[in-house]
Amino acid sequence: MEKFEHEYNADQIQVLEGLEAVRKRPGMYIGSVSVRGLHHLVYEIVDNAVDEALAGYCTEINVTIEKGNIICVEDNGRGIPVDIHPKTKLSAAETVYTVLHAGGKFGGDSGYKVSGGLHGVGSSVVNALSEWTEVTIQRDGGLYQMKFQRGKTVSTLTKIGDSKKTGTKVRFLADDTIFETLEYEYEVLENRFREMAFLTKGLKITITDEREETPRKNEFCFEGGLNSFVEYLNNNKEKLHPTPIYIEKDGEYPVEIAIQYTSAYSENIYTFVNNINTIEGGTHLEGFKRALTKTFNDYAKSKNILKEKDGNLQGDDIREGITAVISVKVKEPQFEGQTKTKLGNSEVAGIVQAMVNEKLSTFLEENPNVAKAILEKCVSAARAREAARKARELVRRKSALESTTLPGKLADCSSKNAEECEVYIVEGDSAGGSAKQGRDRRFQAILPLWGKMLNVEKARADKIYGNDKLNPVILAVGAGIGADFDITKIRYGKVIIMADADVDGAHIRTLLLTFFFRYMRPLIENGNVFLAQPPLFKLFKKGMEDIYWYEDDLTGAFEILKERGIERDQVSIQRYKGLGEMNPEQLWETTMDPARRILVKVTMDDAIEADKTFSLLMGDDVNPRREFIEKNAKYVKNLDI
Repeated sequence: MEKFEHEYNADQIQVLEGLEAVRKRPGMYIGSVSVRGLHHLVYEIVDNAVDEALAGYCTEINVTIEKGNIICVEDNGRGIPVDIHPKTKLSAAETVYTVLHAGGKFGGDSGYKVSGGLHGVGSSVVNALSEWTEVTIQRDGGLYQMKFQRGKTVSTLTKIGDSKKTGTKVRFLADDTIFETLEYEYEVLENRFREMAFLTKGLKITITDEREETPRKNEFCFEGGLNSFVEYLNNNKEKLHPTPIYIEKDGEYPVEIAIQYTSAYSENIYTFVNNINTIEGGTHLEGFKRALTKTFNDYAKSKNILKEKDGNLQGDDIREGITAVISVKVKEPQFEGQTKTKLGNSEVAGIVQAMVNEKLSTFLEENPNVAKAILEKCVSAARAREAARKARELVRRKSALESTTLPGKLADCSSKNAEECEVYIVEGDSAGGSAKQGRDRRFQAILPLWGKMLNVEKARADKIYGNDKLNPVILAVGAGIGADFDITKIRYGKVIIMADADVDGAHIRTLLLTFFFRYMRPLIENGNVFLAQPPLFKLFKKGMEDIYWYEDDLTGAFEILKERGIERDQVSIQRYKGLGEMNPEQLWETTMDPARRILVKVTMDDAIEADKTFSLLMGDDVNPRREFIEKNAKYVKNLDI
């Protein structure tokens, strides 16, 4: 290896002082500098206020997006301490905002029993990544304020008045030299704060958006806590029992769990530690699953619902159709990294398991009708699982007898490197034929699908194997489905849905996305699913290069014509009704050429809202879907009449 000739001594060792390290490598602290990282700034400040609520001192949090994308977070907690810190010789408040790993949440004699802010970097990181920050504190009869610019103090903590109230108000403007965008998404913040309010019974969180002429505002406060959360999640589903099962335990490790079964076929379990969404689960989820399986099997055997010869129900059988929220409070949680997505405390598994075994057993004994309804579904799920196993084996045996395990209509690519390969799932044989001719055969595969496929929201796994529309997709992706899905075995780095830009195309996209979400969710979480964006119009004139336009509004296209000295009445306009209207060259130029195409990556920042949306759009309950259509019909574009 060629050496890089340069001096390497003490002068080359950089020491980043204060908050310089945060500005130098922001992704290490907030994940990214995209819109996701931008929202993370708000979460850090609101989390601090929620920690005050968990400690029993805060009852209201007000979050405002002011004009110019300025964020203001105000709470009625105790207020950040204003006395001098013995080590930094600064006020405690200034220390919190200028020193990494400084906070009142490190156990021992700290100011918090439990907290999500384990690492003590939240406030200081927000300060470092903001163009300016202003902190106002009401405490000890006084009104105090301090100001910062890009993490540096420009006005130390100063008493500016008297106050009989307590609380903290933080205003900041994210630094546009750090972030890709400063535009906050109201719905993303709204969903997050609704979730926080569910998890903290009685806490009122208000979010206001003042950027438009008519401000938007939502207020969240749920006295029902986790029960309200589960009812919200199951709003569009048919329930097996009217009210959630609620069990709790106090003590050193408080645990709250709410459970409700529905007629759906998927399981939805959400876990939280100190109000942090542990999206990767952890020991609290492990303990819950083990206890759930044991408790229902023991009850079924004791009531002769299951005979000894039947064996045990499996965990998947018992969790079919379950919606559960698990919330634990841990004084010193062990998370995997600053992203805090998986709980590692081993002792929590046993605590949760013992609590669920005891409390759920008691509930089932006291509510035999509910127990019977749930177990009937579990037994039905077990039969379907066995049918699915046989169907799966049949598919595998059939594939083994054929010359290839790939679907017959798949036109595969020559490359075997999954990272560079992509498969287009194309609506219709006509478009599939054009795509096959127009593609780059080296790395682009084409899988034509004809007609509407199975709505998996209304079907179990045994109906999916062997389905003539979905089985080709399963075989092409090559990684299995459901619990057997293995992301490391995918054959294509990009799975691209290419459907017509009309109502039928939208339906097909939704059906495929529902399938991926329910049975290949890691494919979405890993960023492997994309939507192709075919053009809606072609503007053409003899002697002029064709203009392909992807938006319903042609104003921009006419402006381009004007710049070329061409009047709009001089050109012909073709409205594409479907992909089949394009020849192979046009399809390549507009929709498949990596240098010119437009792809939309399907992401899932909020699994809770994604689950609700799929249940609403694809589930059995018609009334909520009708309400959704009536509410959103005015936003529809490109509707073919």
